[in-house]
Amino acid sequence: MFSAMVKKEFLLVLRDKKALAILFLMPALFILIISVAMRDVFTQKSVSFAVNIINHDKNSISKELVENISKQKSFKIVNKTQAEIILEIPKGYASSKKKLHVEIKEPLKSDEIELFKAKLLKIVASLKLKIITNRLMEFSSEAGSAVASVSLDSSKLFDLSYNKKKDIPNSTQQSVPSWIVFGMFFMITPISTVFINERRQNTLLRLNSMSVSWTYMVISKIIPYLLIAQIQAWVMIWVGMFMVPLFDTPALSLNGSIFAIITLSFALSICATGLAVLIAVSSSSSEQASTIGGILSILLGAIGGVMVPKFIMPHFMQTLANISPMSWGLDGFLEIFLKGGGVISILKEFVYLSLFGVVAMIISVMILNIKMKKGLLGG
Repeated sequence: MFSAMVKKEFLLVLRDKKALAILFLMPALFILIISVAMRDVFTQKSVSFAVNIINHDKNSISKELVENISKQKSFKIVNKTQAEIILEIPKGYASSKKKLHVEIKEPLKSDEIELFKAKLLKIVASLKLKIITNRLMEFSSEAGSAVASVSLDSSKLFDLSYNKKKDIPNSTQQSVPSWIVFGMFFMITPISTVFINERRQNTLLRLNSMSVSWTYMVISKIIPYLLIAQIQAWVMIWVGMFMVPLFDTPALSLNGSIFAIITLSFALSICATGLAVLIAVSSSSSEQASTIGGILSILLGAIGGVMVPKFIMPHFMQTLANISPMSWGLDGFLEIFLKGGGVISILKEFVYLSLFGVVAMIISVMILNIKMKKGLLGG
């Protein structure tokens, strides 16, 4: 009987082509779009500016300024039509208090503008210090030497070190696990549709009258989705490894244990299907279940670091994220993809996800029993 019920559920799932398309195509497209769109945000690389310089002064000081700007790797000297920024040196700049004129031709982010200003300020200030030093030397070599000892080189002013223990994912490492997690929770829609249709057709009542327990019914319904979730996870990983690099975006690397990936995705699928079944048995219609499931998935994703990476959230939001099952799954995948973790390293997430799913299924069976006694399961 149980094997026949499982076979029935597989047939129902395979017939629903739209639901299968949502479960596979939606997260795959999101991985491609988000990975490419967020590529530069997650990539730690130097910023360069295309600058056109118009020198009206032609003085030795202004020529030196142009030369110093040209030597900087951050500045690429181009013609006027290619320029993002036009820098104009006014006539008499070297011998007066006239200012440089800077025109931002292309739209730049505010932090990029501030970076440009800082780099240009360093060059101009260094040149001004050199001028002051040369003039002081004419009157006092001691005073000139004192000013000459002032340096704007950051390596001489302060020591800089990085926290190497804090691992930041690239766009692919962030988007692949995020949309694996989010995609699995979209099983709420097909599971709720099947449950509610069978309730309307009195299929659940007929099975129960044949002494089939609600526990068996729930388990038989989630088995196909547990398998689909595993396939879904590996399809998303394949997209990250082979499709994303086609768009000049870093490929996903499987640094950790493959068995750990299987273990975590299995726990995540138990969690997702458990929540889906709970929503399905608690709803009065498939529309209601889809609405509740959709809103809940978006909220859990927003809180759990799927929509916005947790490492850029404020501290209190990072703490709040720990209440979301999506956060547990995401943390587990990042532990594997980013740190090369194994089963032991994701044991906590495995326990949390599995326990959440099992508890949700137990509550679902209790709700079905209560509705059965109250006669609320009929069509």
